[in-house]
Amino acid sequence: MAGWKEITTLEEWEQLLRQSTESPVLVMKHSTRCSVSAEAWEEYQTFVSTMAPETVEYVMVKVIESRPVSNRIAEDLGVQHKSPQTILVKDGKEVWNTSHWHITKESLTNALKAV
Repeated sequence: MAGWKEITTLEEWEQLLRQSTESPVLVMKHSTRCSVSAEAWEEYQTFVSTMAPETVEYVMVKVIESRPVSNRIAEDLGVQHKSPQTILVKDGKEVWNTSHWHITKESLTNALKAV
């Protein structure tokens, strides 16, 4: 069973970005003040705990509480910030992303089939 961790520092993000050359990273950008984000977060957690491949690193960043990390992710990957948002990172680059109601167990499953 896979698990997820919260990242709160730029150093943690930079390390994950480097590690993405060895294994993909699925980032969940989550707003603790948004009902849509709460639903997406529930989908992400259920996916990770029940059906996610263990060959992928799963992380969550709170976009309000860890704004510098959230902003750096958008900047480093060239992906416009949205919340909620999931971004799949491989080899230091964004290979897939989606946001809002498109964050579902099915969409996450399909995205990870490609890596």
